[in-house]
Amino acid sequence: MNTKEVLEVLNDMRDKGVIQRYALGGAVGAAVYLEPFYTKDLDVFVALERKGTLIDLSAIYSYLTARGFETKGQWVVIGGWDVEFLPPYSPLTEQALSEATVIPWENMRVSVMQPEHLVAICLETGRIKDHERIAKFLEQEAFDADTLRRILANHGLLEKWERFMRRYETREMT
Repeated sequence: MNTKEVLEVLNDMRDKGVIQRYALGGAVGAAVYLEPFYTKDLDVFVALERKGTLIDLSAIYSYLTARGFETKGQWVVIGGWDVEFLPPYSPLTEQALSEATVIPWENMRVSVMQPEHLVAICLETGRIKDHERIAKFLEQEAFDADTLRRILANHGLLEKWERFMRRYETREMT
């Protein structure tokens, strides 16, 4: 899979005003901070110009299909990746997008969600694969605990975190 092609397209879309900003999230965002692991798709959180209360992704799809990229369900295939464009869907994802870190990658600048936001989003989402990703962040000590705690408190997730940690610590003891 050609990640560089995806990143070039994202940066071009931002530069041309198709999107205001973006940040890699999901497994690919996490892979920036963790040891590599398999994922089949690439989640890109995007800030778009709002038209009232509706979020319109048509500019993204028009831009990409005009350049020959194929759609596959909710994904657009770019560089062999199934890329999903996600508008922020909660105050947490809005904050994660606005506070994303810009990192250098192969002569480019790439926006990636911070590890603490990635952990908090996994906790908020709560699927099995999200819990497994949180465990990887814990095992690899790949986040700042104080920053995470502050984010969790701001988004009403501390109790959910404490429940997760009790289960995680019990699992680690067995």
